[in-house]
Amino acid sequence: MNNPLMQDLKQKLVDKTATIAIVGVGYVGLPLILRYSQLGYKVVGIDIDQSKIDSLNAGKTYIEHISDHAIQTALERGFTATSDFSKATKCDALIICVPTPLNKYREPDLSYVTNTVDALIPHLRKGQVISLESTTYPGTTEEELLPRVESTGLKVGADIALVYSPEREDPGNPNFETRTIPKVCGGHTPTCLEIGIALYSHAIDQVVPVSSTKAAEMTKLLENIHRAVNIGLVNEMKIVADKMDIDIHEVIKAAATKPFGFTAYYPGPGLGGHCIPIDPFYLTWKAREYNLNTRFIELAGEVNASMPNWVVNKTVLALNTKGKAVNGAKILVLGIAYKKNVDDMRESPSVELMELLEELGAEIAYSDPHVPKFPPMREHSFDLKSITLTPKTIAAYDCILLATDHDKFDYDMLKQHAQIIIDTRGKYLTAADNIIKA
Repeated sequence: MNNPLMQDLKQKLVDKTATIAIVGVGYVGLPLILRYSQLGYKVVGIDIDQSKIDSLNAGKTYIEHISDHAIQTALERGFTATSDFSKATKCDALIICVPTPLNKYREPDLSYVTNTVDALIPHLRKGQVISLESTTYPGTTEEELLPRVESTGLKVGADIALVYSPEREDPGNPNFETRTIPKVCGGHTPTCLEIGIALYSHAIDQVVPVSSTKAAEMTKLLENIHRAVNIGLVNEMKIVADKMDIDIHEVIKAAATKPFGFTAYYPGPGLGGHCIPIDPFYLTWKAREYNLNTRFIELAGEVNASMPNWVVNKTVLALNTKGKAVNGAKILVLGIAYKKNVDDMRESPSVELMELLEELGAEIAYSDPHVPKFPPMREHSFDLKSITLTPKTIAAYDCILLATDHDKFDYDMLKQHAQIIIDTRGKYLTAADNIIKA
């Protein structure tokens, strides 16, 4: 690298004298804050949500698997949180970790990314690196970030570095943490890539360089499309197996004994989380620009999107066998987080199940040890608090719908006292009169 400005930035990142700004302090950004702080970097968290800023500066967490103590330790090491984007000027690295949802037409909503970049633009300077971690379609960094950055007069690759490095967080997974999950990184220029590697090399055990920001963007999509397609396959197989009176979970368990050529994926009531239900459609949308139809992805999306309705139908039929209508039935949904043992509600299929059943006239309640009160959500609203499970409360409901299989649930107690259990997660491997597989 012959550029003294970029060489100086790289050296700051290598010797940990750089100031790192994490823009977006949610499930992706907060673990990065803690990791860089742990390494000795000066870290600034920037977010438009003042409640998160106030919580962090008070040493309080808002994510269940991250402790107050971890945040307090970061504060002691010099971490600060702010909603003032002008603080970015004093930072050497700006890592953007904001949501990239879909709109109601299943089209990418990049407003969080573009609004964030636009808020940063007045405060950019020479000798910085910008890294986008938000999942998006191939070309976003070049088409959306590059022209915005260069509108300031700064030349990417010479005055400022631009990289794309997709997040790979898996909340609640005890086997992996930010440090141990390999980090893919692509730069707009070779110099940008070199700076990107320096940015992440201390924080992450293994940095995986790729040839471009497009390649890095596509890598993230392929990872999640792989999962979405295979989950769609096993969800479809679940329906077929159900019609044939075969337990799909027994079949998966047996197939998984093959030591090669098979990877176990498990069916459920629908897809949840911030990646799997959303990311494939970023590629299908972009592919249309090239007159391509991604039929495989679309089909998997259709199957996965149909699962909540299939579960509701199984619930209606189960109630019918007991001589009860869904209209007026008291239904308790177990688990409203999108996956087990976390408090993350993003795109949770449990919420759609609750809405569908409520539309049919059911009286809905929920129990989730990780979500004590139904949180405010952009498109959903329930004024509910988590029900404590006891033999008496369980027996009081016409139906228990097991949507998310948290380890904290007492499954033996549920089986003993529930009138009906709709099991969407395969927790009950042995048959029982009050258990319906869905």
